Amino acid sequence: MGEERRALLPSDRITHIPHFSAFAASARGRTKHYLTSKAGHYSVLVLVSVDISAIFCDLILQLLTCEGRIPADNGETASEVLGILSLVFSCLFMLELLASVWAFGRSYFHSRFHCLDAAVIMAGFVIDVVLKGVLEEIGSIVVVLRLWRVFKIIEELSAGAEERMEPVQEHLEQLEKENYELKTQLAALKVQQTLAV
Repeated sequence: MGEERRALLPSDRITHIPHFSAFAASARGRTKHYLTSKAGHYSVLVLVSVDISAIFCDLILQLLTCEGRIPADNGETASEVLGILSLVFSCLFMLELLASVWAFGRSYFHSRFHCLDAAVIMAGFVIDVVLKGVLEEIGSIVVVLRLWRVFKIIEELSAGAEERMEPVQEHLEQLEKENYELKTQLAALKVQQTLAV
């Protein structure tokens, strides 16, 4: 009877947790690697670029509809499609934010840029999802928040430039090391020649 009770203890039931934690650590490492890789930067860059293009398309569409160059029905239909696209991008950016926080932990928020970017993503997500259709004036706030993502493009481009500079920097350090060794050898050879004469 005591053996049956002992089998129900939590420590006895959960024997596979070390394997799960190793899997979680591995997945976290892969996520971190992807988010800092060229592919990760370029995928965010593409998402932000398409999102900003959709914003400008929506603005141009609204202007053309107001001027009467596009029938109101067609303008509303296109606006609804762009609204759905906006919601999809909000969800994708929120997913990216959650993946970044999971992969980097608290260190993700050590950068002021990341804190501001996270605030913009969350505010845009809340406005797109929770307040959708409640207040039309909030639409302008969404546009301003989404245009913030232009700075995300700049940040992604600078991160990409840094990645391209890393191999150049490593090569430069290697050349400097070799140069120092050659100078040392040359100085030793000059000393030997001087002593030989």
